[in-house]
Amino acid sequence: MLLNNLIYVIKAVTGVFAGFLLLRFWMQAQRIRPPASLAQAIFKLTDWLVHPIRRVIPGFAGYDWATLIGALLVALATAGFIVWLVLPVFMVEQVFIMAGIMMAQWIIYEFMALLLLEVLFSWVNPSAPFAPFVRALNEPLLSPVRKLIPAIGGWIFPP
Repeated sequence: MLLNNLIYVIKAVTGVFAGFLLLRFWMQAQRIRPPASLAQAIFKLTDWLVHPIRRVIPGFAGYDWATLIGALLVALATAGFIVWLVLPVFMVEQVFIMAGIMMAQWIIYEFMALLLLEVLFSWVNPSAPFAPFVRALNEPLLSPVRKLIPAIGGWIFPP
């Protein structure tokens, strides 16, 4: 029971940190300028990991690969620690499989959270300071859906 609680805390903390790394990557990939306070917080929380990786792996093709590699390293470290805690024999292939699943979960959860934020902003306060930022982050994912389902009578079904 204590082991399950420890694993839950580890996954929660590393998931939040990886979420910041993935958000930083997505902001830079979409060339979106976030509000100053949010940008400062995200960059200060993730710079300690991204800058050393950036010295080895520079960005190219318009993407900050160091940030994405940092998120992958967090997933590998988390998976490695959990496998070390749970399994009697350390299995490297299990670590890679678990890290891949964690990365996929983190990406899906991040897009779900962004979509939920956009829905909340559209219902509560569409002119909130963070609303255009969240809308711009969701635009590449929602533009195909918005083309298929247009606004009907002023009601916008996809956010």
